[in-house]
Amino acid sequence: MTEPWYIAGLHFECTQCGQCCSGPEEGFIWICKPEQEMLAKHLNMTTDELKKKYTKRLGLRTSIIEHPQTKDCIFLGKIGDSKGCQIYNFRPNQCRTWPFWATNLKSPYDWNSAATRCPGIKRGRFYTLKQYKKIKKQKCRWDEKKSDNKK
Repeated sequence: MTEPWYIAGLHFECTQCGQCCSGPEEGFIWICKPEQEMLAKHLNMTTDELKKKYTKRLGLRTSIIEHPQTKDCIFLGKIGDSKGCQIYNFRPNQCRTWPFWATNLKSPYDWNSAATRCPGIKRGRFYTLKQYKKIKKQKCRWDEKKSDNKK
């Protein structure tokens, strides 16, 4: 098996700019059951209330809804004088693993293309290939804590 093009590692530091949460395309913001429960608690509502107000079912999965016109995540909004994630510390794993998605890591071209939309790519914290592989295996935010407990 050949090593991936990013074997030497990658830099990324979230600037909380909200670009990864913005349209214009429709997308899916997958949120698993433990994340729904955590977010509902943070928003002082029941999980059922959260599901009804902020999510939609797509087959067996659940996605956070988007603004109908902009296709921005419903939780992307005003924070002070700028826009940002209103649930940043409680965001789903999908958001936490950006930009280390397979679509962005297919080639240097794809990584550089993502960097044109995301000012945090190629800046800040250095991630080794081993760290990336751990992020890639994570299916839900709670997976990281489970694997940490096994150490």
